[in-house]
Amino acid sequence: MGSRIFLLLFIIPLAETWFLIKVGGFIGAVPTIALVVLTAVVGTTVARRQGLTTIRRIQMAQVEGRLPAVEMVEGVMLLLAGVLLMTPGFFTDAIGFSMLFPKLRGRLAKRSIDSLATARPDLEQPVVIEGDYKRRR
Repeated sequence: MGSRIFLLLFIIPLAETWFLIKVGGFIGAVPTIALVVLTAVVGTTVARRQGLTTIRRIQMAQVEGRLPAVEMVEGVMLLLAGVLLMTPGFFTDAIGFSMLFPKLRGRLAKRSIDSLATARPDLEQPVVIEGDYKRRR
């Protein structure tokens, strides 16, 4: 697991740099920089708006008395999308923008919750620990 993370932290910036150089050579440095800044501004603005909507959905779920698990996972995904969109590069922007589509984000959130429940079947059943206690003064 650690080596995979290391590879991602090494390969992704390398690929981003290579691709930025290629795009810069094709359309020029100033348009490439403008495109990177534009995707960061537009992406984070959309992520912020959707994040506020997700917060309202979390609050509504709590008012309805249900666990807002999907909404909370979507909130984390939106945070990650914002970070990816602020990172200069086109690959990270593509991943970040993909997380801004509500239907796709909802499916991914449900799938991640389902995989966690499958991996840990004991999470579905509440754990009850019975016992007596005394307060000490």
